[in-house]
Amino acid sequence: MNTLPASLTTKSNCLSKSALVVLNKKQRWLRHFSVEGLESTLHCAINATLIFAQEEAGTAVCISRTGLILTCAHCIAEDAEEFAHIRQRDVYHLFASGSVVSARCIAWDATRDLALLRIVASQDASGSFSYVSLATQTPRLNARLVCVGHPGSDDLEVGVDGAKTGYDILHVSTGRFRGLAKGQSIHDNSEIGALKHDCWTYWGHSGAPLVNRKSGEVVGLHSSWDEETGMRRGIALKAILDFLLEQSINLE
Repeated sequence: MNTLPASLTTKSNCLSKSALVVLNKKQRWLRHFSVEGLESTLHCAINATLIFAQEEAGTAVCISRTGLILTCAHCIAEDAEEFAHIRQRDVYHLFASGSVVSARCIAWDATRDLALLRIVASQDASGSFSYVSLATQTPRLNARLVCVGHPGSDDLEVGVDGAKTGYDILHVSTGRFRGLAKGQSIHDNSEIGALKHDCWTYWGHSGAPLVNRKSGEVVGLHSSWDEETGMRRGIALKAILDFLLEQSINLE
């Protein structure tokens, strides 16, 4: 595990000047971020959430103490050709604490819309990371959920170039598990996620953990939404567990 300096630079960390400005802005905000009024079981999930450091928003979650990160495949690459070009490229993320890490994608599944990354460098020299456990069972219908995500700064709904949303860099929303889409394979999320939920999300929430409020465990990832109904969609737990199993990942 390589150690990142406390202050990143364009020269030593292969960041453009504009990318470094964005990263530093997000880091400053996160260092003052806190959430009040939520169950103590949810603190691990919030601490384990990461945001993409670049201008375009995206969310991920750490699922192991050793630094395995789960997100949506489309947050890494839109298609196999793009992934082939960037698969050896390190991606900068920030934990909810503001700590910066760089990670490399080790598995990418466009059909499931899942990607797995491994942290390769960190500002935290301990090599041990905040993480949240995956559930082992699908939640019951209407189970209470929390979604921790990174809404984008650009307002894509007003039709005005350059308009900003004003949303916080990290947002915690609540809702419920609304089941799985009928007739859709839980392993095919390439067009829209098979899991249904109604936590508030925005562009940039893709890859955000969906957490069971009672247990504090991850039961899915947000990925998309149904434009006709407004129902939020995501990657079901079964798809995540099978994806990890295929990569011979054992989190125990």
